[in-house]
Amino acid sequence: MKPETENSKPETLLRIAIQKSGRLSEKSQKLLQSCGIGLSNGSRKLKMKASNFPLEVLFLRDDDIPQYVSDGVADLGIVGENVLIEKNKPVDTVEKLGFSKCRLSLAVRREIDYPGTAWMQGKKIATTYPLILKQYLAAQNIQAEIEEISGSVEIAPSIGLADAVCDIVSTGSTLLMNGLKEVETVMKSQAVLIASPNLAAEKQALLDKLLFRIRAVNKAKQNKYILLNAPSEAIPTISSILPGMKSPSVLPLAEPGWSSVHSVVEEDDFWEIIDKLKDAGAEGILVCPIEKMVL
Repeated sequence: MKPETENSKPETLLRIAIQKSGRLSEKSQKLLQSCGIGLSNGSRKLKMKASNFPLEVLFLRDDDIPQYVSDGVADLGIVGENVLIEKNKPVDTVEKLGFSKCRLSLAVRREIDYPGTAWMQGKKIATTYPLILKQYLAAQNIQAEIEEISGSVEIAPSIGLADAVCDIVSTGSTLLMNGLKEVETVMKSQAVLIASPNLAAEKQALLDKLLFRIRAVNKAKQNKYILLNAPSEAIPTISSILPGMKSPSVLPLAEPGWSSVHSVVEEDDFWEIIDKLKDAGAEGILVCPIEKMVL
């Protein structure tokens, strides 16, 4: 490394803010590492510089991330859409990341015979997301009292603080343990990559490189690589089932009249396509995960 001289320009670094602890933090770091970005495993660090990419990671409370990105303290952030919308800061959403999926839902006591959103009229609803809830109720023409609290939202009905709650739901087990049932989905959420508006050209170039890697990693997660053997006369039918990125690769086998076919299948279509391949005469079907997928 050359020593920095008086006239040399300092290194351009992207600063990305991620949650300092929890599942979103773990998945954000795993995504960066899957993109080939070397991060140390030091614990309790509030910031960390990547070893092989001009990136610095800031570990913050997730509620603070939109503010830091909006103010330009961090160039990028990874945060849940629910937090992003609730904080309502002027930032750019540049990529949906596909992990930490959940929903913001309304829930009531399990014994209530819930007839629909009209039940909420005039009720008191506890939440940590007052802005999102206010917008939802307005869209439903419902007037209700919003009780803003932080933490332990699910206990509000049982202690008489509220008639219903509006909170984040992943599996619904926490609601069940507190005698509640989910009745309405207010919004669906996942982790998103946000950016400070008007990034400098040098930082935008680094963001473009990072996005290229993120998209390659996420595209790979959505697809499977499959290999199969089939009679050569069945190749036209199998090729029509397996278009692949352009068309499947077909290689002759040592046994006359047989070929090996290689292709890529989207995860959502996988089982339906496998059934069609078997019906077309495919044998010895192997399915492999894809680490990266560059288009």
